[in-house]
Amino acid sequence: MAVKGLVAAIVQFLTQQLEDGDITADSRESLEVAIQCLESAYNVQASDAPPDFDLQDTYKSFVNYNKPAHIQPATAEAKAEAERLKNEGNMLVKADKYQEALNNYTKAIQLDGHNAVYYCNRAAVYTKMGNHQQAIKDCHSALAIDPTYSKAYGRLGLAYTSLQKYKDAKECYQKALEMEPDNESYKYNMTLMEEKLTQQGVCNMVLSGNTTSEGLPEMDLTSLLSNPTLMNMARQMLSDPAMQSMMTNLMSGNVDQGRRMDALIEAGQQLAQQMHNANPDLIESLRRQMGGNPNDPDPSQQN
Repeated sequence: MAVKGLVAAIVQFLTQQLEDGDITADSRESLEVAIQCLESAYNVQASDAPPDFDLQDTYKSFVNYNKPAHIQPATAEAKAEAERLKNEGNMLVKADKYQEALNNYTKAIQLDGHNAVYYCNRAAVYTKMGNHQQAIKDCHSALAIDPTYSKAYGRLGLAYTSLQKYKDAKECYQKALEMEPDNESYKYNMTLMEEKLTQQGVCNMVLSGNTTSEGLPEMDLTSLLSNPTLMNMARQMLSDPAMQSMMTNLMSGNVDQGRRMDALIEAGQQLAQQMHNANPDLIESLRRQMGGNPNDPDPSQQN
């Protein structure tokens, strides 16, 4: 019933957009099709929406739920003291005194709760302390104050990375790069997340049993071939004279079946060893059948 009520509320909202919204003829046609599809799929009508339920108001409440509760702006004296506490907190972070730094940032927020920097800096400390969920909450608070704060997106990406939520992390780094296109740290972390997602995809295919008739996992070759780390490893391995000689023997018709199998096994062992030497993190991740638990550096320093 809850799902049908929600769908009915969506239908109701879209119907109101048809009546009140300033939309083009093409958009109107698309909305009409969407409404018909929802009504047919869930067997609902706009009139089935829960009474006194406004979908748009609910959405606004959700978007704003992380905004600080402080209403009154801070006085000049409070802002000055908050800034002093923040600066002191930065020094404490450099001295690895994370709990003391956390206390300073919290006091700064209490004095001036509309400063996004204080939330972002506290998020960085929460990440260093391993409290990634709280770091995510503080990053969202910072972005609610300043949606263009690239550093908050970067630290949000770091928190998601620590929780192995690589897709969410990648989206955060993409946002950060939109605001700072030349930031090398964000570029590096974006590439790293793409690699993690590739590794995770391979592991998921193995776990799901999604393999070919030969027992090998079905892989998205396009994604693999576009992965810079994997391609670099392949180039390094193929440039090795020993590997070249072994591949020549494998493809040679002069080698009997038994010797070819031995050569294939040896090639596989050497391939695994060279992959491990080139990227031990990749091998360990595959061995664990899930992506690694990275301890990536913070993409930026304290403000």
